[in-house]
Amino acid sequence: MSQKRQNIPLIGYDIETPLLARAEDHEHGYHIPWHTHDLAQLIHATKGVMTVETDGGLWVVPPDRAVWVPAFEEHRIRMTGAVEFRSLYLVPQLRPIIDGRCCVVQVSAILKAAIVRALEFEQPYAAVGSEARLVAVILDEIRAAPNVSLHLPSLKDSRARLVAKAFKKNSSDRRSISDWAKFAGASTRTLERLFQEDTGMTFGVWQRQVRLLHALEAMASGANVTTAALDVGFETSSAFIAMFRRSMGTTPAKYFRERGRTR
Repeated sequence: MSQKRQNIPLIGYDIETPLLARAEDHEHGYHIPWHTHDLAQLIHATKGVMTVETDGGLWVVPPDRAVWVPAFEEHRIRMTGAVEFRSLYLVPQLRPIIDGRCCVVQVSAILKAAIVRALEFEQPYAAVGSEARLVAVILDEIRAAPNVSLHLPSLKDSRARLVAKAFKKNSSDRRSISDWAKFAGASTRTLERLFQEDTGMTFGVWQRQVRLLHALEAMASGANVTTAALDVGFETSSAFIAMFRRSMGTTPAKYFRERGRTR
């Protein structure tokens, strides 16, 4: 873990105020290396897809979603597609996410507009005034935001990690769980138990989650729905569309079209 220790300063901001906003645009493939902040962070992109990784797992963050990263949590970020990156930094005491863990939340229209407005704040802003009132709205919107299941938890056991690494490298791999168990040097029952204990998912559900997240990244890179679905291992594009609808509340074509992309 020693190679990760890097605190990235927020240059140009006065951290005496409770909330800071930052805007950056990044090209496809840009990486922000492992680092920490002494502020909590709400990571959001109005365009493109980000993958945020911590020791607890990774989160794929498409538009209209954001990932909450607590203060002092080591993380790194990878951009897929051209990303319009928008972040809020909040003093740890505010804690709009009560349990303090990383999670993906849905970004409401109000929260999206408030983030844009917060980018215009002059720092430091007054403790009483329109900026302070908007910060209160932002905190309320984060608290009310529903969590979205776009997370792959980390695995603790070395056998499960071996399987996870190989499958994430090639999510179209069609080996059965018994074949994967042989690959890992474990029984089928043991491998299933390890995934259930560490991720809260069966091995099959975990595989589908990997494929969904890979497909999101592929579409952000320019692949169409059918190509993305088949390349990451869904048997049919309709199976992928059904899972996407359950996770995102709409079809992939409609989701990306409404965010400025025609699929």
